[in-house]
Amino acid sequence: MYPPINEPKRRALVVLALAPTLFAGVCTAQDAPAALETTLVTATRDAADGRLMPLSWSRLSNDEVAFTSLQHSNQLFQRSAGTWISRNNGQESLISLRSPVFTGAGSCGSFLTAADGIELRAPGFCNVNQLFDVDLAQAGGVEVLRGPATAVYGSNAMHGVINVLTASADTSQNAVRLESGSRDFYRLLAGVTLPEAGMAVNVQASSYGGYQDNSGYDQQKFTLRQDRVLGKWNLTGVLAGSNLNQETAGFVQGFEVYEDERASEVNPNPEAYRDAWSLRAHISATRELDQGRSLTITPYLRSNAMEFLQHFFPWQPMERNGHRSIGVQTALRGGDDTLRWVLGVDADATRGWLKEVQDQPFSPNLPQGVHYDYEVDALDLGAYAQTSMELGSGWRVEGGLRLSQTRYDYDNQTGDGDACAPTASSCRFFRPADRDDSFSNWSANLGLSYDLGAAAVYARVARGFRAPQTAELYRLQEGQRVADLDSEQMDSLELGLRGSIDATLSYAVNVFVMRKDDVIFQDSDRQNVSGASTDHEGVELEANWQINDVWYAALAATYADHRYASATDLRGIQGDIKGNVIDTAPRHFGSLRVGADTHVGPHPLRAELEFIWLDEYFLNPDNTATYKGHELLNLRLDWSVSARLKASLVATNLADTRYAERADFAFGNYRYFVGEPRSAVFALSYALD
Repeated sequence: MYPPINEPKRRALVVLALAPTLFAGVCTAQDAPAALETTLVTATRDAADGRLMPLSWSRLSNDEVAFTSLQHSNQLFQRSAGTWISRNNGQESLISLRSPVFTGAGSCGSFLTAADGIELRAPGFCNVNQLFDVDLAQAGGVEVLRGPATAVYGSNAMHGVINVLTASADTSQNAVRLESGSRDFYRLLAGVTLPEAGMAVNVQASSYGGYQDNSGYDQQKFTLRQDRVLGKWNLTGVLAGSNLNQETAGFVQGFEVYEDERASEVNPNPEAYRDAWSLRAHISATRELDQGRSLTITPYLRSNAMEFLQHFFPWQPMERNGHRSIGVQTALRGGDDTLRWVLGVDADATRGWLKEVQDQPFSPNLPQGVHYDYEVDALDLGAYAQTSMELGSGWRVEGGLRLSQTRYDYDNQTGDGDACAPTASSCRFFRPADRDDSFSNWSANLGLSYDLGAAAVYARVARGFRAPQTAELYRLQEGQRVADLDSEQMDSLELGLRGSIDATLSYAVNVFVMRKDDVIFQDSDRQNVSGASTDHEGVELEANWQINDVWYAALAATYADHRYASATDLRGIQGDIKGNVIDTAPRHFGSLRVGADTHVGPHPLRAELEFIWLDEYFLNPDNTATYKGHELLNLRLDWSVSARLKASLVATNLADTRYAERADFAFGNYRYFVGEPRSAVFALSYALD
């Protein structure tokens, strides 16, 4: 199981990724139909044809988002290759984007999640669950970039970018939708549009009783957007907020205990909870200048706070954290049909805080009382240039460079040193004294693409980075007085092909090889250190086939290998793990969807059957514990009963498979977040105009 990939297998990966060129190559620009154009805004913060872009991306339209009718982000991103959102309990999640699923203080720092190109959380203050801040269910679209991003993005855009596009008056509807489903799930979604004012308002409120005992959540979200022209400026203003009150079900413990129906319904942590709210606002102002140039200035505000019980630790401390930010993004664009360029400067100023308190005594080394209480003032500055040039005869080159500076001013609000009494033998919690830290980084990308007419082939090299997160620097353990950390950096080489055949089959396939250095981890002495290396390689495939006027099929598939590339002295690990597969990194996963757009009488009906698979994966760096993987079947139906009324059904896990949404091995135990049994959500939507 999981043998090392040898050279013949490496060559096979490349052949698999580039095999479609054998077909596409027989079509020339003169005799082949043009590939369908897809507008992409995430790569350059400006609308552009994504077909010739030398990077890997996915785009989910607002119609696709609405049809998915997601209860959790996991259900939407199954449609994007290389993307797996591991569903924890309630609205919690962990991200995998051309990567394993990472855990720990800086795990979320490997990805940049954004709304309209602005990060959901400030650099240095990410949270693994931050996708629940944004209204995915009513989004105007979602775009995913895989691998190190372009120069318009800075820290965290290393394994990729998830950018949620706010719904405008053009992509929203005057409609009300009521949903009711299994285990007391209820949701109200409402949208109001005022096209003459360029305004769209979307709100939702949901409640869920939970599958396990004493679990469930209540959640509310809203988004207000207005687009208007004021003099010479085109303005887009957005105000968005969210609130979550969740009763969290903890891991169930025991080898494959999720297969036991009664045991899987038990909540071992009925006292666990998570309360979180967020508020974001920005105004994007664009003005056309002379000589084909334009200027965009986007000031923004960000505020959030969270409180939760750390039920995953036996001593169960409570944590409060949050931050407030003010920032601005700028972009000066120009060029002509041959050369396009964008220059910009970004700034983000944040004040963040974290407090951890343990209410009950546990042991002298895990004491009752305040473990951490600190504030951090952070300033993130970046300057970038990104350009594309047509070389003639179908060739195009793109490149970019970004320079970034991240500064932290840390202020300890409690006593310096150990949080334990002097009699403790080895205190787990250490509070460093006040200090300042600064990190300078650069990222770059260079890509070359060639237009084959019905297809485009590309090659790309890129470097991404992430500065250490504040929790890695200042939430120290076991007497570590200073975390002397470097920024992580990742170098990537990628080859890809995308195109269409007879305007009925569109496809995108790419192969990648990546090396990440100065990886931050917690060593066997519980010290936060950097210096590890990991290797990542694989193939991603997306295809959409319009079989005939009624039937269609779609595939999003990933085959990847993620390994430790250095003799890393990880906590709790005995021996050399170099060459081992990284834990929570399935070799392959994806989704296959078959659907029909038809009619029942005069009324349109869309039906789709979705097959999801997830390969087995290791649960620890030793590669001694595994989860065997799973396969699921889901069904979605949308029936327009009349011009205004639509009935919908989302049925998940049709085969009633016993499975784990996430498997883990810690403190000597197998631990699982249980996958829910067969579920159904019925909805009625009524268009107001």
